[in-house]
Amino acid sequence: MPLPAELDRTDPEAAIALAAGRNSNWGRWGADDVLGTLNFLTEDKRVEGAALVRRGVSFSLAQSFDMDGPQKGWRRRTNPVHTMLDTGTDAERGVQGFPHGIGGADDVISMPLQASTQWDGLGHIFDHGNAWNGRRAGDVVTSDGDKVTGIQTAAAHIAGRGVLLDVGRVIGHSIGTDGELPDGFAITTEHLQATIAAQGESARVGRGDLLCVRTGRLARARREGWGDYAGGDSPGLSFTTADWLHDTEIAGIATDTWGFEVRPNEFDVAFQPLHQVCIPNIGLFLGEMWDLDALAADCATDGQWDFFLTAAPLPVTGAVGAPVNPIAVK
Repeated sequence: MPLPAELDRTDPEAAIALAAGRNSNWGRWGADDVLGTLNFLTEDKRVEGAALVRRGVSFSLAQSFDMDGPQKGWRRRTNPVHTMLDTGTDAERGVQGFPHGIGGADDVISMPLQASTQWDGLGHIFDHGNAWNGRRAGDVVTSDGDKVTGIQTAAAHIAGRGVLLDVGRVIGHSIGTDGELPDGFAITTEHLQATIAAQGESARVGRGDLLCVRTGRLARARREGWGDYAGGDSPGLSFTTADWLHDTEIAGIATDTWGFEVRPNEFDVAFQPLHQVCIPNIGLFLGEMWDLDALAADCATDGQWDFFLTAAPLPVTGAVGAPVNPIAVK
């Protein structure tokens, strides 16, 4: 896709520096802050979200956690490996050593914490050696993990009003791609606003909301096979949305793609430049590889695009990201 006119494809350093400077939240909640934009998700916002439960129908927004996932080993990211420690066969054969005929099964899983549906924590990405809130990256994340903004600090906070913007459906329909955006499609602020306008009042986006953006990329991967879903070309957020993501004061944003932002990135030489602005500078929580298809179908049917969303990350102490099973309740 062509680069938006306001960006110079040859100069990502300047674009990142300008966007980071305009949108920095450093110091906004004090020098000791570890929550970033989750500060917008107040008790009132949770009450607002809870009031959206009308029918009691719920949707898991998680992909499967198994060996058939999309990972291909990039930076040693592999799919989860599930191993049984005790089985029904062991119980039948009486080799478990339990009394009076009781038996059981037990298991273990080995996986990178960002192998499937997950949140990026605030210690995941740095900007020129700086972590969230202006801390030095080496003072935050060491071989012992993230000692300041570990993902466990967010575990009690991510529940409130969720909003789904089905950009794949609205914009995809307008460009003739039948509910799915093509790889390399950069979702601009104008696309987001057009989707909100098309979906109506329940799709308004503002302070403290947990925003879900469906591109249709996961639906295509299910139909055609994983291919390069993990790390390859993909629709996603344009770098130019940085100001909108900051100014709307959302608490977090999640997509159905591997990397949240459009790939290839919108510069000649770059790697995830929107991450570089959003996480260490805005303090924004990013969710990736969320499964939004069933929820989107329901929202299109009843015309209600907001819901109660609870999406607590697994509180792995010191982790810079963690798996999550988001639940949307309508």
